[in-house]
Amino acid sequence: MDAVQGHRPPGRARRVMKIGIIGAGNIGGNLTRRLTALGHEVSVANSRGPHTLTALAEETGAKPVPVEEAARGAEVVVVTVPVKAVPDLPSGLLDGAAEGVAVIDTGNYYPRERDGRIAGIEDEGITESRWTERQIGHPVIKAFNGTYAQDILDRPRPAGAPDRMALPVAGDDETAKRTVRALIDELGFDTVDAGGIDDSWRQQPATPVYGLRAGTDGVTKALAEASAVRTSEFRG
Repeated sequence: MDAVQGHRPPGRARRVMKIGIIGAGNIGGNLTRRLTALGHEVSVANSRGPHTLTALAEETGAKPVPVEEAARGAEVVVVTVPVKAVPDLPSGLLDGAAEGVAVIDTGNYYPRERDGRIAGIEDEGITESRWTERQIGHPVIKAFNGTYAQDILDRPRPAGAPDRMALPVAGDDETAKRTVRALIDELGFDTVDAGGIDDSWRQQPATPVYGLRAGTDGVTKALAEASAVRTSEFRG
């Protein structure tokens, strides 16, 4: 596992990208705030419709859109909805996205608190993000799933700062992973490559890295110490 060291402090992006965010909860809302502040062109959608996103749009300059339009032309799409809601996303969601679109999955499976039992995850023993990939028909990059939403606003640091946090990032598409890691660097965080999507159990809930506020060394160590056994509190 290797860390990307950033070259730019948080500020205006090096290159403006079209980014679609599906889900406007704590993570989705704060990513909308930060990514628009970096100068990116952000479209944001939720299940209740664009009319419910007026305040966020006025605050940030993001464009509220129906879910079906969130990925249109996007180079990065962030899927940040409850895991149980992933199968309800529109079919062909990514059909209008830019070629080579990087899809970020921020989701966590909470069978007892929210999602109910999902047989495809538990019976097959696959990772949460592998299951999500199958639902949307596109590879994903798992990131931000163990990040406190408020930290996205409060804890960006310049590259090389001693208290700069690192986030684990997993995925099979190396090009998409590089795109996502560069974007996280722009947001003011280091990253640690957590492997492929079949390795992303290392950052699921109840693992040492989940919710960890640490730098690259601490995150790398936590990923190495993870157990593949799903704890009882995260089984349905």
